[in-house]
Amino acid sequence: MADNVPKIRFPGFTEPWEQRKLGEMASFAKGNGYTKADLSTEGKPIILYGRLYTDYETVFSSIDTRSGQKPGSLLSKGGEVVVPASGETADEIARASVVMPDGIILGGDLNVITPNQAINPVFLAIELSSGNLHKVLASKAQGKSVVHLHNSDLQTLDVVFPSLDEQSQIGLCFEEFDALITLHQRKLDDLKKLKSGLLQKMFPKAGETVPEVRFPEFTGDWEQRKFKDLVFKSGKKNKKNLPYESFSITNESGFVSQNERFENGGTMKDADKSMYIIVSPNSFAYNPARINVGSIGYQALGKNVIVSSLYEVFKTSHEVDDHFLWYWFKSDHFKRLVESLQEGGVRLYFYFDKLQKGELWLPPIEEQRKIGGYFKSVDNLITLHQRKLFIIAYIK
Repeated sequence: MADNVPKIRFPGFTEPWEQRKLGEMASFAKGNGYTKADLSTEGKPIILYGRLYTDYETVFSSIDTRSGQKPGSLLSKGGEVVVPASGETADEIARASVVMPDGIILGGDLNVITPNQAINPVFLAIELSSGNLHKVLASKAQGKSVVHLHNSDLQTLDVVFPSLDEQSQIGLCFEEFDALITLHQRKLDDLKKLKSGLLQKMFPKAGETVPEVRFPEFTGDWEQRKFKDLVFKSGKKNKKNLPYESFSITNESGFVSQNERFENGGTMKDADKSMYIIVSPNSFAYNPARINVGSIGYQALGKNVIVSSLYEVFKTSHEVDDHFLWYWFKSDHFKRLVESLQEGGVRLYFYFDKLQKGELWLPPIEEQRKIGGYFKSVDNLITLHQRKLFIIAYIK
């Protein structure tokens, strides 16, 4: 911002912004007397400072935590801006929210700012939580394992602000962003719950031959099969020592991060690449020492991937749909298989020969494809909402 004029403004506003000390524009108080131990299912709504980290919102319009009211409690009158007085890092403590309802208990470790009539509280919360003022506020946080902010730190801040009309426009814009974020986060959470539940219900439970949830066009029992008849070892050493640029190192297909691929802590550029294993498209790979639900990656991209020689790499026979199997590896059915067959002492291992000893229930290939395709479509929706959340948060 140069000469107290922002780079982007709503149409119709041209006047330069004014700069004043926050201490001249607001009164200050401190929340008191409450901790997590005081929370209950009854009593008055309450905000504790931890909420600004776990359920951060620019505007608190409804509060779902409650506590019995203690003598001397500080209650909101509506329109207060609250800033944490303590936290783990300077960046996370430098954030603010508006408490819109009245009668809300303001708990301990909250700095409470009541702006005068020249400052819109939503605008002030936004300015404290973003941009240059956020950086200045973070720089005032003091401490090591726990950092602290005091009202005296807030009072010295130089606040730059436009007319009340422009403040209101800015505040409304950010409230709409928050509403979009909440909407997509709720949809994302619902999709993840749906996927988690169906991963258990679309594969037969122990002792049963059909799943609880099934597409209506399919009938008949599933067949119990041994993995040794369905998967075979794959992958070959990178003997030609192909250059770094020849490999896809994306983890979009479910592989672990690059650092985890290389057990010696090196990178692809400085490692002896001839010792690593080439994973071709339509192959699975996993680290036998770090096996858990969802840790088996599937390479469906059109390029090869290189992984540590410690990895197990395999492909499936024509009887198995790869996406069906990949999602089965994400279910509790796979978790129980690993727990029953893994070996070792302090560190447990699940090598490929152990996987081959396992069994699973398998439907006809057409039903496998339908199940795999369905879960893939759910994942695509999850990715869509994650991207929308990222874009909205970035713009905000």
